[in-house]
Amino acid sequence: MPDRKIAKICAGVPAMNNTLLWRIRFMVGDPVALLELPDSDGTRSTLLLRDIEMQRARKSANVDEVGCPADFSPEGGLSGDRETATAQAAAECLRREGVTDVVADRTLPLIFAEFLSRAGITVQCDTELWVGERRQKNEEEIEHLRQSQNVTEQAMQFACEMIARAEARSGGVLYHDGSPLTSERVRTAVDHFLMDQGFTNPSSIVAGGPTGADCHDIGSGELLTGLPVIVDIFPRSRSTLYWGDCTRTVVHGDIPDEIKAMHAAVRKAKAAGVATAAPGVTGEQVHRATIQVIQDNGFSVGLPGDQSPDSYCAMTHGTGHGVGLDVHEPPLLDMKGPELLVGDVLTIEPGLYRRDMGGVRVEDMVVVTKDGCTNLNKLSEELTWI
Repeated sequence: MPDRKIAKICAGVPAMNNTLLWRIRFMVGDPVALLELPDSDGTRSTLLLRDIEMQRARKSANVDEVGCPADFSPEGGLSGDRETATAQAAAECLRREGVTDVVADRTLPLIFAEFLSRAGITVQCDTELWVGERRQKNEEEIEHLRQSQNVTEQAMQFACEMIARAEARSGGVLYHDGSPLTSERVRTAVDHFLMDQGFTNPSSIVAGGPTGADCHDIGSGELLTGLPVIVDIFPRSRSTLYWGDCTRTVVHGDIPDEIKAMHAAVRKAKAAGVATAAPGVTGEQVHRATIQVIQDNGFSVGLPGDQSPDSYCAMTHGTGHGVGLDVHEPPLLDMKGPELLVGDVLTIEPGLYRRDMGGVRVEDMVVVTKDGCTNLNKLSEELTWI
């Protein structure tokens, strides 16, 4: 058999494909294709994108060469559809280079695989391609994440103090500026705060009382004194595109003993997770360290069964996840979680939940270093905020 010539491809829309964005360091809202081609010196990277973006890409993209689909028009011409034309041009470029096989990462759109196949090029998926490299954040990325987490903590303090300083009226309903304080009002206030700081913000979780027993319910309706409110804020910087992610729990007024006990266990579990996170330790080991503390303090692990009482109290999710250009990215801190790497940036966020009272969750962001990990959070973990 003749020698096989193998290239790599990453393709799609960088504004939506963060692996592609990470690799080329160039934001654009139209389809592009990155081709890593073998040459005598190793590898040559070529970026194909719209002609009107080429000048900007030549200045800013992390590639060796920039071209457009028209440079690689196949016999019969290019489609009038941009994504199709980009896939056609990528296949034609590889064909002209004599490439026989292409290795793609897990994000390759099927249309690119289709046109590569039509050109007689074999496509292989490497499910781990660029995953480890992307996990190992460099100093610039860590600084971006540090800045994002700092602003996230500012927003968190703003939200928790708004709840803590509200006035309890009839029925225990909290009032702020003369009107009932609702999850929606707090969420909107957080949105405005973050917009002023140059951040976009998905729907923050502001879940009070029994609503907080569902760890991903964003919350709705009036907030009440004496019940926990989980506040989980995860905004993205408009300038760096890196995320923050922080959770705290606040209780207005008197704190029930059950919530105090849940909170104490969660804080201990988070401390155990932070102390365990280090290079070579697996995500599963970090998770087991946190749930061991949860169980040692008399609480359960796992979702409630159909016959479980409303007072069933458990940690119902993993310990955390990676953060970067995605708010949720590898690795997971859960069963079968992989070995941690220097440069991993992780959330550590144990929580406890019971349907009759709500939930308690505390979340920090840490950077795995050669000696363990560094916590990027400085904010109070207490339930009281005044």
